[in-house]
Amino acid sequence: MNVLFIGDIVGNVGRTAVKKVLPALQSKYNPHIIIANGENAAAGRGITSAIVKELLESGIHGITMGNHTWDNKDIFEWIDDQPRMVRPANFSEEAPGRGSAIIKANGKELAIVNLQGRVFLPPIDCPFRKADELVDELRTKTKCILVDFHAEATSEKIAMGWYLDGRASLVVGTHTHVQTNDDTILPGGTAYLTDVGMCGSKEGVLGMERGAVIHKFRTQLPVRFVVDEGDWHVHAILVEIDEATGKAKRTQKIRMTETDWLML
Repeated sequence: MNVLFIGDIVGNVGRTAVKKVLPALQSKYNPHIIIANGENAAAGRGITSAIVKELLESGIHGITMGNHTWDNKDIFEWIDDQPRMVRPANFSEEAPGRGSAIIKANGKELAIVNLQGRVFLPPIDCPFRKADELVDELRTKTKCILVDFHAEATSEKIAMGWYLDGRASLVVGTHTHVQTNDDTILPGGTAYLTDVGMCGSKEGVLGMERGAVIHKFRTQLPVRFVVDEGDWHVHAILVEIDEATGKAKRTQKIRMTETDWLML
């Protein structure tokens, strides 16, 4: 089974880019299931029900989230009605929504789990203990499991990769928006990447207008961040999974820009 995971989609620029390149990615790589991180899809912060519908209709089969899950407050009204969207499972037990789901498409099925780190992020429940609980339960239903670990610290992400080696098919990091060059298959058969990167403007700072970000760093004064409208780039990873064992067989990082994607 081929699984395509698309990095953090940032604002309208990121959504436009993904919808533009997705047919070419489907044609070249033949992914059976496509998952994307959508926590920045609405103007860089959070997501809306209309955007969830837009992404699913574009060909994405499942959506993961992160620390901006609750930024659009109307999400509390509809998140329970979105079985193909997951938010970090180690949020409060009273939080609406779900932390895992089984996605079915093209005759295949893939369990997805969303976790959030605790280093340099707000204090929440332990992602490692929650991973034990969910992954062990999901393995009774399917051997193919993807974990999106939405975390800031590379050390915490690497630790999670090793912790789940042999239990998850893929552990991929999100949140920092910069694609790392450490994709590998760990000894137990788990594909790992510290951060898959992002989809959005490559001319901003992590997808946001660079002038405001630079001003914030220079002055430490409050500023309003807005999504940059410059040329885009798209980051993703393709993983081939052995359905009989749940182990990864092959990984391939994907990087495209607005000026070169037609070379696919």
